[in-house]
Amino acid sequence: MAIREEVYYEGGPHIGELLVNILLGFTVIALPLTVGAIVRALWLRYRITNRRISINSGWMGRDRSDIIYSEIVQVKTVARGFGLWGDMVFTLKDGSRLEMRGVPNFREAYDYISDKLSAKAKQASGAIGNR
Repeated sequence: MAIREEVYYEGGPHIGELLVNILLGFTVIALPLTVGAIVRALWLRYRITNRRISINSGWMGRDRSDIIYSEIVQVKTVARGFGLWGDMVFTLKDGSRLEMRGVPNFREAYDYISDKLSAKAKQASGAIGNR
């Protein structure tokens, strides 16, 4: 018998991140950023549920990272794209970090995730946009 999960968000990074980096790609200096944005748009997928956060990444999307909310001790956020998307970095109990880049509607996603965190993790994370 499988445990049912309610999916809050499933998909890739915000399309605006790709568009901005393609525009910047017309300068030779920003070409590596453009390549990175294209790779993320093709192979990076996020899944936020009521039980865990899953990230499929890597070459052809073959690497998968799953974290449950009880493992998170701190969440840091940074708004990008005039606040339309943003980045989140999760610090886990073992000291490792997991990054989500270009999360669409990241303010709502952060609110959803912070509701699932322990009181200690919420206090360590603080308000959205704290580094």
